[in-house]
Amino acid sequence: MTESSIDTPPHNPATDRSGEPPRAKSLAPLKQLLGFLWPHKGRMIAAGTALVFTAGAQLTLGYGVKILIDEGFAGADASGLYKAVTFILVIGIAMAIGAMTRFYLVSWLGERVSADLRSAVFNNLVHMQPSYFESNHSGEIMSRLTTDTTLLQTLIGSSVSLAVRNALTLTGALTLMVITNVKLSLVILIAVPVTLLPILIFGRRVRKLSNKSQQAIAEVGSHAGEIFQSIKVVQSFNREVAEKTAFGRDVEQAFVVARSRVLQRALLAGFAIFLLMGGMVSMMWSGGVDVIEGRMTGGELGAFVFYAIMVGTAFATLSEVWGDLQRAAGAAERLMELLAETSEIPDTGTQTPANNTELVFEGVHFAYPSRPTHPALSSFTLEIAHGESVALVGPSGAGKSTVFELMLRFYDPIAGAIRFGGEDLREMPLDSWRQKIALVPQQPTLFSGDIFYNIAYGANEPTQAAVEAAAHMAHAHEFIQTLPEGYQSHLGAQGVRLSGGQRQRIALARAILSDSELLLLDEATSALDTESEWHVQQALTDIMQKRTTIIIAHRLSTVINADRIVVMDEGRVIDSGPHDELMTRCELYQRLARLQFQTEQAP
Repeated sequence: MTESSIDTPPHNPATDRSGEPPRAKSLAPLKQLLGFLWPHKGRMIAAGTALVFTAGAQLTLGYGVKILIDEGFAGADASGLYKAVTFILVIGIAMAIGAMTRFYLVSWLGERVSADLRSAVFNNLVHMQPSYFESNHSGEIMSRLTTDTTLLQTLIGSSVSLAVRNALTLTGALTLMVITNVKLSLVILIAVPVTLLPILIFGRRVRKLSNKSQQAIAEVGSHAGEIFQSIKVVQSFNREVAEKTAFGRDVEQAFVVARSRVLQRALLAGFAIFLLMGGMVSMMWSGGVDVIEGRMTGGELGAFVFYAIMVGTAFATLSEVWGDLQRAAGAAERLMELLAETSEIPDTGTQTPANNTELVFEGVHFAYPSRPTHPALSSFTLEIAHGESVALVGPSGAGKSTVFELMLRFYDPIAGAIRFGGEDLREMPLDSWRQKIALVPQQPTLFSGDIFYNIAYGANEPTQAAVEAAAHMAHAHEFIQTLPEGYQSHLGAQGVRLSGGQRQRIALARAILSDSELLLLDEATSALDTESEWHVQQALTDIMQKRTTIIIAHRLSTVINADRIVVMDEGRVIDSGPHDELMTRCELYQRLARLQFQTEQAP
């Protein structure tokens, strides 16, 4: 099936219309994660409680420092020292319990939301029309499902917790600082707004570079996946060196972007810490003078310095977390784009498909979106009776594969209708309609599981006996038995451990086991050797009985015995009838048959 391969212009979902990577202009995309967090609100509340408890306990340590200095050290009193140490120990134990509980709960939430988000995106994309995946790189989509969800897992399981905890610590420490000494607090409060400047300046740069970095990494993954999937072609043309060079160039570009992002984050953290430490040094000088002159105790200064250090640490952490939040906002935006995608094929039908009835194309007109002025089918009308075998023949581009595309509702007609038992296909649920169809493509698709899994793919919990019976009918059982583990033999990626003929017979067995009413054969023997073709033809003869079969083929050996041959050209039906009749009256069919005969007779 080839006509749809250029149906839409390439469009990368990670770029906007100007070709630039999407940029999270704010943290607003993160709000959409609340829908995934809300089902776990109980754990959220528990995690929040543990977080507040831990932050409160940490703040209380300042009072312990005051007691330690004033009653323990300055007072030269062992009981005061014992009191301070006991207090600090109890607070330490409370902090340990709170931190352990908080870490477990927020990490659980991060993993849970990440898993739910992956599932939600996959569950949405699996219903997209096939053309979506032809115009969007699978490597880019996989990057979003893995890298971006991992970023969000880190955000929820770590960054958000750090941000909230340090925000609470910052607020509490500032409050206690003001209570302890207003004058010294003003020094720190002046330093805080100054520290915000690098966060605002460098934060925007980090956000933009984060999106570019994620896009560059996605392109690297897409490139590698494409090469590995086509490794035989790469090696047969000795393109290893060229591909290594191209991949290295992509990796280096990703590194350059990542390096710029890391530099901006480093500058962000560095400037924030430098400015805040400048304020703390000023505060310590002023406080030291107050202690010397007796305006405050050493314990009060010690507690104030402790709170000031907490403020500085919290601000430094927040400056780092801000970069994570910006990066995660970009990841959330990219994932939500996938989650918001809707299929162009509406699945709103409610009519139950009839059984054992005719299939009718009524004046169907269709053009692929990328070629709206070049119809793939034009006024296409065809009636196929139940149990009839119909072969579609014609030159390349005649619209044969488009017939299959429309039957499977990968696209819908622009005009006209396709009816089954008198009902428009668009009036039927997609899953109910597709259950009636078994497709055997020209290039069979096999999955990386074992043979049993691949044959059973189109059936609901089949037995071993049913799978073996289907393999017998497909003339596949004999070669399966020769494999080391029989039906449990793993096939490798896309069935690379089998020959073309063996893969085709596995695909036929899958179609047989699905026991569908309509069988679509898309040039199922065109790429096979003579022996493999014979086996497949024997299998087809058996499974076509009592099924409506539509065949796309160029070889007369696969269509000559069909009940009817439909000759197509430029999206229209030119003629139809048995082989012998077409040879006497249809010039196009005669030409196709003559060309094939000459090709087969050529030495």
